[in-house]
Amino acid sequence: MSSDSPQLNKQPAHKQPVKRRRVFYIPGYDPIHPRRYRELYRSEGRDQAQISGYDIALKPKVGKGNYGWQVDATIDGEDVHADVEVLVWSDIVRGSMATSIPATYWQMIRTAWEYIGSGALRRLMRLRKGPVIAALYPVGMLIVQLLVALFAFYGAGTVIAEAAFLLEEAIYGPVVIWPRWFEETLVLAVVGGCLAFWLVLRWFKKNDGKFFVYYLMHDYAYSAASKGENPPELETRMAEFQSTIAQALRDDVDEVLVVGHSSGAHLGVSILSDLIRAGAVPQQGPKLAFLSLGQVVPMVSFLRHAHRLRADLQFLSTQDALTWVDVTAPGDGCAFALCDPVSVSGVAPDGKIWPLVFSARFTQSLSPQRWKSLRWKFFRLHFQYLCAFDRPKDYDYFQITAGPVLLSERYKDRPPSKSRIDHAVSKFTSVMP
Repeated sequence: MSSDSPQLNKQPAHKQPVKRRRVFYIPGYDPIHPRRYRELYRSEGRDQAQISGYDIALKPKVGKGNYGWQVDATIDGEDVHADVEVLVWSDIVRGSMATSIPATYWQMIRTAWEYIGSGALRRLMRLRKGPVIAALYPVGMLIVQLLVALFAFYGAGTVIAEAAFLLEEAIYGPVVIWPRWFEETLVLAVVGGCLAFWLVLRWFKKNDGKFFVYYLMHDYAYSAASKGENPPELETRMAEFQSTIAQALRDDVDEVLVVGHSSGAHLGVSILSDLIRAGAVPQQGPKLAFLSLGQVVPMVSFLRHAHRLRADLQFLSTQDALTWVDVTAPGDGCAFALCDPVSVSGVAPDGKIWPLVFSARFTQSLSPQRWKSLRWKFFRLHFQYLCAFDRPKDYDYFQITAGPVLLSERYKDRPPSKSRIDHAVSKFTSVMP
């Protein structure tokens, strides 16, 4: 049996089952209120429980603090309670997206220059084509939208000029084109063309929920603007997240699990690195675990000034204070599937033990009918890690977050995927400014 094909739904034996767990979910670049994740957990958890034969139920969070919910589950005959919290930075995301149309086009130029001019894009293409295409998509679509708007400018201007000529001819007979008439008509045509140009661009932006062009452009521009450094407001929020997790490690729970999805994965790397450096992981306390899902770490770590992230990747990969499991899938075109984020960033040290990299195998964990219905829904597939599988193998988000087995125990005998990419690819590998 290959390393990518473990037995269906096989659960590891557990000597000391988890009774209580704290879960911290770090979203990616997402402006939506965190209740979206609660409802996703509720609906998909219910579906997975019906498929896999266990019980799971949600209750509102008690007390103040981060947005979250409580989970009570009975899995493998064990009762488990989990407190789930979302480490929110959606307000920062919304602030970064509050830009005008001209500012977005300027972002496009600067972002494209950073990735292309530095050679990062060429290196990223050696990993996976899917996320690179996803990165080029907003650039291409913004150019297409601009061309459509220019066509509207020309078309509206032409129609206005023709209408003015016909109106003049209808009123005064054959028209003699004299300078003043020509100037007035030209001004009218240009004004009308500019209005059409602007209305077309405004329409595209207003309907971006269908195209995801502005959203993705802002996403890639957010890291590229500082060439891989975290903006000050994000560093402040990450320090708050670190403090929250440190406090949970002093609670009477069996496991503290941090889940980083998409861009949230590289935030998790830095937050947990700072946490361990600060000596905030007690030796006799809860087990600390990190689950990175659908990560896009190379989009940041390959940038020239991403010294902090590269240093944190290098540091975290050697730490025995936690368990780090990285799950992606080639079927997710928005993630760097099976790319070891430490190794491909060129910072793998001697003594590297993390992360354990393996695939969620969408094409096998989903039935042919389900896969067919989702195959071309790229953004939905990027969230599949948080959803139910109708043919589950050894990855089950709900058993990981609300089941009786520690992450370290669940995958202690799980070999990494043989098809993973674990050699240095990045041009920039320095960990010091």
